[in-house]
Amino acid sequence: MKVVISGGTGLIGRALTASLLKDGHEVVILSRGGNSGSKAPAGAKVVIWDGRSVGDWAQEVDGSDAVVNLAGSNLAGDSPLNMRWTKPRKAAILNSRVDAGRVLTEAVQKATKRPSVFVQSSAIGIYGPRGDEAIDESADGASDFLADVCRQWEASSVEVESLGVRRVIIRTAGIVLDNGNFAFFMFKLPVALFIGSPLGSGRQVISWIHIQDQVKAIRFLMETPTTQGVYNLTAPQAETNRDFTKMLARVMRRPFIPLSVPGFMLRLPLGEVSSVVLSGQRVIPERLQRTGFEFKFPALEPALRDLLKK
Repeated sequence: MKVVISGGTGLIGRALTASLLKDGHEVVILSRGGNSGSKAPAGAKVVIWDGRSVGDWAQEVDGSDAVVNLAGSNLAGDSPLNMRWTKPRKAAILNSRVDAGRVLTEAVQKATKRPSVFVQSSAIGIYGPRGDEAIDESADGASDFLADVCRQWEASSVEVESLGVRRVIIRTAGIVLDNGNFAFFMFKLPVALFIGSPLGSGRQVISWIHIQDQVKAIRFLMETPTTQGVYNLTAPQAETNRDFTKMLARVMRRPFIPLSVPGFMLRLPLGEVSSVVLSGQRVIPERLQRTGFEFKFPALEPALRDLLKK
């Protein structure tokens, strides 16, 4: 099977590429160039694109079996100094996602032999802050910035469906548990420094997924012809911020400090981006579980122990 992956040098893309290569599949990564190509797993073919216009890279889509669109600017920025959602950052977050979906769709349209499946990335941010309400794929979207980004992101490739291409939309959890994930590192750091405390109220719910289950789910949806439409990629058992931090402290053998870090201490330096950690969503993978998919790490403690032993 030949799989074309945009965003293939990112956290999820690298793990997915490594899994596919291990099983003998051909993987083509669409890269914006620079140092990103050096981050590709050995064995993958790296092709340069700009993520905005159709070029020679489109030849790789023609004759491929699957396209996986994971492209998009990092929500948290490239460094702790570049996390605030300024107007230019918001534009980059939106445009990098919408443009990639649009040009990949154009490449599919022009292909002589079109892929059989198109996996479109999205995020559970589409549902907005919902407290402790259990949210499945039938829930309405919100109207805040992240929800609007996700809505346009998903719509960017909808036209492939009219071309007879099966399209799967993966709404990924807020935190993908992997030792290379900056968001997970920011949870671990204060715990490692013996100052692990809940953030804000601590009652906000964290929907998470282990990187192995993320990759396993993408491959399952890509390789199962009967799957189509929206799927939440989250572990079945979400945790509150307080319980997540407490479990992390237990696994890391560090003290848990029950006093919460006030929300304003995050809002002042981070601005609007602080809403990602101060608001919560209990998102459940109902459609994924109905397909018979089995999680390797449905509960938090085994997932954390698997990562922190490495």
